[in-house]
Parts: sequence; structure tokens; C-alpha cells
Amino acid sequence: MSLIETHYLPHVQQHRARLETDAVVRTLLSPDITPRVMERFLIEWSARGAYMTEPVDGWIRGAGERCIALGDEKVGRQLITHAKHEAGHHLMTIQDARVLVATWNTRHADVLDADTLVAQAPTEAMRQYRQVHDEVITGDLPLGQAAIEYEVGYLTVVLVPRILANVRAVLGQKTLDTLTFLREHAEVDVGHTALNERMMEGLLRTRPEEGRRLAEYGTRGLDCYLRFLDDCMRVAQGAGGISAAAA
Repeated sequence: MSLIETHYLPHVQQHRARLETDAVVRTLLSPDITPRVMERFLIEWSARGAYMTEPVDGWIRGAGERCIALGDEKVGRQLITHAKHEAGHHLMTIQDARVLVATWNTRHADVLDADTLVAQAPTEAMRQYRQVHDEVITGDLPLGQAAIEYEVGYLTVVLVPRILANVRAVLGQKTLDTLTFLREHAEVDVGHTALNERMMEGLLRTRPEEGRRLAEYGTRGLDCYLRFLDDCMRVAQGAGGISAAAA
């Protein structure tokens, strides 16, 4: 049995269970979700996703540089190499948002503007998502960045394919084909998850007591991301609290 299984996973299982129980997840996976709500949700997720995604390469690189400064050059170099693969991915979310908005505007009277949606002020969950990353890479446990990626990657690998399957059922293959960012990350994050697991396993071999703290960082990141999805859903459903930007 790995140290991840014994020293890390017991501290995250309750939080991972939210990928089945949270209201936003149940709505996204429901066969009864309306096409309009699903389509509007995908627009919001893609447009706001740029804010969530743009700093990723900098976070990973910063964690690597911090690891090197603290004496762990091997892990630091692994992180810096990994960071190069994440650069520019936010541009995919913006392009997806533009394609989705263009389609929306042919179907609905409430015309949207993709650039306005991308430029919206972040929600509190989005700000906190950036905050936890910044806190980790300036602290004494920079590999907490890998834990955040590990948990958000778990969401991507486990939940996103199920959401995409429902997108296809509700909106069709053509809409699914436009979601380049989500489709790609549902596939490539399997490899990223394995890398993060190896790095955390290495840390736990020498510092097993850090399993709980790694899990705390990881679950904070996951919590922020689930609340971000809920923010997107509230816009899609027309609830108060966040206004949708229109042209």
C-alpha cells in the first residue's frame, strides 16, 4: 500500500465525495437539465475559466523554484519542466467561450459578448482559488501545489468525462466538439495526476507527517473549484448574486 493511500487519501475522501453530492454536480449530471441551462453554464465555465487557468504555469514554475530554494532540486526541476506544458492553456478556454457565445447568439434573444464575459470580475471562490496557490508557493511546503493539482485533476479525470457525456446527450456532438479545453484536459490530466502522485509519494517517504497538510491544501483548491462551478450554474439558472454580461 502506498503512502498516498495511507497518509493522504484518508484526509481527502470526505471532500472528494462532493463530486457526487454537491448540488451543482447533481444538476450537471441530471438528464433533466434543460439545453438552455447547460449551454449557458458552459459559456460561463469557459469564459471565467480563463481567470482560473492563466496563472497555472506560473504557479507550477513558482512551486518548482521554491522547492529548489528549499533544497529539493529534483522535484523542483520536475515542476519547472511540467510548467512548460501548461503555458497558454487559458487561450483555449477563451476560444471555446467565443465559439459557444457565437452559437448562443444564433439561438437566443439575450445576446452575449464573449470578451465582456471573459473580463468579468472574479467571484469570491475564484479569488480564493488564486489565493491558495499563492499561499502554497511562498510557504514552506511548496509541493502543496502538486496536491492542489492532484485534487482538481481528480475532478477533471473523474467528473468532467461524465459532464461531457451529458453535454452530448443534452446538446449534441457538435457542442461537445467545441469544448476543446475540457476534452483535452480530461485526457491529459491522467498523466499529470500520476506525476503529482509520484512527487507527493516521494515527499511522504521522508516526511510522512506532511500528508495531512498536503491534503488541506488540496481540498482547499477543490472546494474553491466546486464553488466556482456553482457560481457558473447560478448565472446559468438566472439566480441572483452574479449578473451575466450581455452586449
